[in-house]
Amino acid sequence: MNPLTVIRDSLYFFQRNLGQIVALCLPLVILEAVLQHMVDNAVGPDPSPGYGLLVGLLLYPLYTGALILFLDARSRGESPRNRELLAQALTLWPRFALLAAISTLLIVLGLSMFFVPGIFLTVVFAFAEYRLVLRGDAPLTALKSSFAMSRGHFWRIFVCLLAVLGPLMLLKELSFSLFQKDENPLLSLALESANSFLQLFLSVVLYRLFMLIGEPSDK
Repeated sequence: MNPLTVIRDSLYFFQRNLGQIVALCLPLVILEAVLQHMVDNAVGPDPSPGYGLLVGLLLYPLYTGALILFLDARSRGESPRNRELLAQALTLWPRFALLAAISTLLIVLGLSMFFVPGIFLTVVFAFAEYRLVLRGDAPLTALKSSFAMSRGHFWRIFVCLLAVLGPLMLLKELSFSLFQKDENPLLSLALESANSFLQLFLSVVLYRLFMLIGEPSDK
């Protein structure tokens, strides 16, 4: 299970299904960026990170849940309509939002403790969303199941996370270093939306890993 092979296969899938992924997720990603911009303007300079977390909890579970359902359906040769996927994701929203809140708070706490614990939790919680959406686990059970699944695969997951998030973080820093956010709000929104959308590629990579790692135990 070579990480580079996983990323290559995921990139091929992402490219082939880009049109439907854009139609499914991009409108909600843009709405999330708009809401975040509105909250930042209302709160003023140096807003608390908690506001960003609350905005993310409103929409992230919807478009990520819908994407995971789409990935699962396409892996079985099905072609569900976007409204069906979003309707299913909406029913999962309460549990998904709770999972996202718990995992984010734990990871942020870990990052504040010499950074390494946060990275460790990011890796071992990588499959929690898939356990919740595809296996019906409760939030805490999903975190425990993800921790168990990651045993023996820590470095594979870490390399995949680093290979995807590293370039995206550098690209984001470079794009925002070229201009001031306040000078062009529309361009800022476009860049935030583009970066958030590109990060969805990580969901495709982790889904591929989830299926490869889960196959032996499932059988």
